[in-house]
Amino acid sequence: MSSSLGEALWLDPTPDIGVDQLVMGTGSAASGRATVEAIRVAALMALDGTADALVTLPMAKSAAHLAGYPIPGHTEFLRDLSGASITRMAFVSPRLNVVLHTVHQSLRSVVEGLDADAVAETLVFSTRQFIQLTGKSDLRVALCALNPHAGEEGAFGGEERLLEAALARAEAALRPEPLISPVLTGPWPSDSLFQRAARGEFDLVVALYHDQGLIPVKLLEPAKAVNLTLGLPFVRTSPDHGTAFDKAGRWIADGENFLEATALAVRLSQETRPSGPAPGAGG
Repeated sequence: MSSSLGEALWLDPTPDIGVDQLVMGTGSAASGRATVEAIRVAALMALDGTADALVTLPMAKSAAHLAGYPIPGHTEFLRDLSGASITRMAFVSPRLNVVLHTVHQSLRSVVEGLDADAVAETLVFSTRQFIQLTGKSDLRVALCALNPHAGEEGAFGGEERLLEAALARAEAALRPEPLISPVLTGPWPSDSLFQRAARGEFDLVVALYHDQGLIPVKLLEPAKAVNLTLGLPFVRTSPDHGTAFDKAGRWIADGENFLEATALAVRLSQETRPSGPAPGAGG
């Protein structure tokens, strides 16, 4: 008697794109369309229950733009496709967990658009999500400052006062919820915060922009950190690296991070999958 552990299914959503239209290691309109349509089909399979989880590989945003898809990345595309009201990009690893308040936008726009209510929303949402993921009701959450030395009482900018207001609003929103007692602190200078978090002082760091959160993650956990999209109606993970066009076809890429992303997707999908038939369902 044999049993099956799983199955592999090969789908090609763009059969009209042949190898003659693709160049190894080079992004193009053809490769951009193939990428985005593959993500679309896989996400729809996850939405209708055909797939238990989605593991994506890096997308060349420039190639997607050449193909006419004005999307900043997977996170935003999957949010709009699924109809999720709010999503955030998170990175989980053995030593460091980080949520990004903003993702694929210019640093200038991050500063100009900084808003206390929006930061509070990210804090509340990410805290709830990580309490569910970890089961830790007293989650310790740290918020990054924007300016050096956390602004040093206004000497290097006044944005930290806005961040303090965001923390107060987030605490007020979480306080009435039963069975949880998270601790939110900050804004902390980011040049020392990530080291403190890696030593175990905090369970989660909320970074204000892409590179603020990603540089320490990729420095500390280049092979172990996994990109996890919070807020989708299905599990979606991805390796924490880019397209690496310079390695295409040379058989020198390291697959460890992809395996970590796949393992996390499997674990999370098993934890969220119903353990038995729904009430009233037939046996």
